[in-house]
Amino acid sequence: MAMPETVADDRQRAVTEPDAAATSERRLRAQVEMLERRLRKGDEQRRAMLHIMSDLNEFNKRLTNQRKAMLHILADYEEDRRRLASQTERLDNSRRALLHLLQDSHKDKLRLEASRKATIHIMGDLRETTVEVQRREQELRDKQEQLVQAGKLATLGELTAGVAHELNNPLNNTSLFVGNAIDRLELGGTDNGRIVTELRHAMQQVRKATEIISHLRTFGRAAPVSREPISLRQVIERALSLMQAQLRVREVEVTIDLGVEEPVVVGNSIQLEQVFINLLTNARDAVADSPRKAIHISATVGAAAVEIAVADTGHGIPPELERRIFDPFFTTKEVGKGMGLGLSITYGIIKEHGGTISVVSAPGEGAAFLIHLPLAPAATEETSAA
Repeated sequence: MAMPETVADDRQRAVTEPDAAATSERRLRAQVEMLERRLRKGDEQRRAMLHIMSDLNEFNKRLTNQRKAMLHILADYEEDRRRLASQTERLDNSRRALLHLLQDSHKDKLRLEASRKATIHIMGDLRETTVEVQRREQELRDKQEQLVQAGKLATLGELTAGVAHELNNPLNNTSLFVGNAIDRLELGGTDNGRIVTELRHAMQQVRKATEIISHLRTFGRAAPVSREPISLRQVIERALSLMQAQLRVREVEVTIDLGVEEPVVVGNSIQLEQVFINLLTNARDAVADSPRKAIHISATVGAAAVEIAVADTGHGIPPELERRIFDPFFTTKEVGKGMGLGLSITYGIIKEHGGTISVVSAPGEGAAFLIHLPLAPAATEETSAA
């Protein structure tokens, strides 16, 4: 450094030069002041440097904290990224599942549409089938009615001889009474009372013949489908009135025990009359070659139904044939003596009336046909009250 040399020079000049001492001192002071200023500036710079170093350390700390925070942020970001990737995968799975659901829904919709169309076709076929079934049922009912009517006409054919005998008696009596009245008038009789009596007797015979013919006409025509309360006693009596001549000619004894009560059922009197005519005809043929020819008709009235039994003293029905006797066109009679429709028609009529018919038979001891029919509502109430 040049400062010591200058000071030495100044001191030398101060010795040598008195005036130069003051100048040297001033210079020295100026240099000292300048040095002090430099020292102060250096101190200031040092303090500034210390402040800068402190700020730098603080900045480094903040930077370290920020780096740590950034590391945490990066870790959170990585976690969020993995979570987002997982959610994205689940979302993709859900999307694929939704696509499958939509595809299945579309397929189901197509199947539903196909099922709906199939259902429409089935409903159309069902309607057509229903109409066809109704038509067939109507045809079956018509055929059954025709079959019943054919059975009645066949029965009438069998009853012709007996009915002719029943008509012959009142016609002969009518002829006799009218002849007596004519004779009295021709002889100039004045006993008008006797003539009127003969004519009244003739009218009674005419009414009897008219009743027989009316009964035959009623029985022979097609029965209406109407149902009404009817007395079973009257039905059985009308059936017997048509069969009486044949039974009497064949010497068949008929007994009736319907009890004290009056069984009333809801039904068609003509159809039920045909039932009992068929059963009486069947019993008549069953006892044809029996030692004792007898038919017994009985009735038992219950709380809601009546049981009618038509029993005969014939040879009975073999066990293997009991299940077939109600089949159409099944008969045990000889060829030409029966069509096998009587019991089948009887079974159908009883079933239409809400009843049942069965047979009880022991070989050699005859057969008994048991009919169960529901009582009319009023008759049911009276039976319950009794």
